[in-house]
Amino acid sequence: MRIVALVIGSVAALAMVIVGCTTVTDGRARVDAAEAPVYRASVSASIEASEESSAARESERQASLTTQAVRTSCEGLSSSSVDAVNAVNAYVDAFNQGGDVGTTARPAIDALNRSADLVARSISDPLSPDLRDALTAWVDAAREVAGAIATDAPPEEFNATITKLNDVKATALNLCDSAYR
Repeated sequence: MRIVALVIGSVAALAMVIVGCTTVTDGRARVDAAEAPVYRASVSASIEASEESSAARESERQASLTTQAVRTSCEGLSSSSVDAVNAVNAYVDAFNQGGDVGTTARPAIDALNRSADLVARSISDPLSPDLRDALTAWVDAAREVAGAIATDAPPEEFNATITKLNDVKATALNLCDSAYR
């Protein structure tokens, strides 16, 4: 049985070789001078279309990365700054009412540092330089206010850090709003 299969397989292979090699074309290869410019133009057009398509896809990819970076950073700032400002306001209320600032100082410091850490981690290259600078300014200002609370800074110094924090927050959030449009 194996011998029969071997013989049939060999005959089939030999038949394929004979059939495939029976036609030979004589002559020399030559370029059709009339068709060559059309062919070259077709190849050039194909290459240009491919490059344009690749550039468009890359542009879309970059826009998507930028949109994601803006969302991550701006949503992080927006949500964490609310917690930080609320905690600082509780500290200020306790201070102004002559209450125990010790119970409100640590939560305010922690909220400011959490916000600064979250925003700092979200800053990335796809963001515009202005937005990166504004977010970095928030990080620095939040840490300054935390430091002022931790060192029990005098009211004038503390108020200056709060003013700066509010100003950089407004700038950063305005840039975020602009980036969403």
